[in-house]
Amino acid sequence: MKQVFFDTNVLIDFLADRKPFSLYAAKLFNESLDQTIKIYVSAVSFNNIYYILRQSLSHSATLNVLSELHKLTEVIEVNGNMIENALKSDFTDFEDAIQYQCAKSIKSIDCIVTRDPKGFKLSTIPILAPNELISLLASNRPGC
Repeated sequence: MKQVFFDTNVLIDFLADRKPFSLYAAKLFNESLDQTIKIYVSAVSFNNIYYILRQSLSHSATLNVLSELHKLTEVIEVNGNMIENALKSDFTDFEDAIQYQCAKSIKSIDCIVTRDPKGFKLSTIPILAPNELISLLASNRPGC
């Protein structure tokens, strides 16, 4: 089973049904249900997702969506070390720096899945777009 870290944008694509991106994200969540991949997310993604979804959903509906996301993923807690490392990093986007530090904290992470590869150009962890991970899984090739 591949261990993958999802950037917030992929999660929002899925939960807000942002087409065509939500189709790829949905396929990856299906892969998770099939136990082909295990999805890790940062705890900070939840507040970012809440902010976005709350613009179109009620508070209660948004919390229900987040509760379902919590059941489908492994949440990585953010700690002071991660914040310090993110602050000291050369990442140009602080939120991406925090995401990266979360992903790095799990030694078994095979890749980061994002639609913003530019935000992770300094990553030592392989970066894949959702459709790239789908293709990799379909081909049964090693990698990620």
